[in-house]
Amino acid sequence: MLKITILGASGRMGQSIVRCTKESTDIEIVGAVTEPDDAVIGSDVGEVCGVGPLNVFLTDDCESALQNADVAIDFTLPSATKENIRACVATKTALVIGTTGLGNEESKFLESGAKKIPLLYGRNMSVGMNVFMDIVSRTSKSLGIDYDVEITEAHHQRKVDSPSGTAIALGELIAETRGDELTDVAVYERHGDVGARTPGSIGFSVIRAGNIIGDHTVLFGGPEECIELTHRAVDRMAFAHGALRAARWLTGRKAGFYTMANVLDL
Repeated sequence: MLKITILGASGRMGQSIVRCTKESTDIEIVGAVTEPDDAVIGSDVGEVCGVGPLNVFLTDDCESALQNADVAIDFTLPSATKENIRACVATKTALVIGTTGLGNEESKFLESGAKKIPLLYGRNMSVGMNVFMDIVSRTSKSLGIDYDVEITEAHHQRKVDSPSGTAIALGELIAETRGDELTDVAVYERHGDVGARTPGSIGFSVIRAGNIIGDHTVLFGGPEECIELTHRAVDRMAFAHGALRAARWLTGRKAGFYTMANVLDL
């Protein structure tokens, strides 16, 4: 039985993982962590998530919640990343991170943590999205620089980072196939008289509305044709199932940095 601790257990993704785990026969929740000022601290995480009592109680003490875990799954905030990695290193617990919006500083923590524990980071934990990324990369390699690229993403009104980590990851993949760095070719804003499109640029458009879980479209626009590739998440359980698949795969691995591409052999 794989034993997991969920970091960010009372959030939307954390609750999805609790519900997903309830359906599994090979995974047991042994710890549930939330932020210090959360009103549900001390409550049974199963009751909070609507699956019935699990006899696992929400706490803000990360290290204590990790004591019996094989793997931790982190869906929190970038501000919590350093402490979560530190706690997992201290308890020698493998770590799956699905938190979005990580910057350069948090990325350094990922690299240092991966030298001491098995650490898997995914900007998007959906199995389908990771296959989609592989398709986009291969399409970009085949089409080449003659096709303009526009990436459009849509999420719910409460999402705070923009563009999404997934959209940026898609842009990085495409830029890599062209021998570019995304930072050199990305266009995040267009307003007023911006002039003609710069050859080789990668444009981003962002939608925030309603309760959209996550839509991503990549448009390849050529001189005589256009190709649109789209992935649409219709239920957060897609991310939860992907995170649990990653946790199963990560168990027993040596210290190192891994991604969903390793899990799916892409």
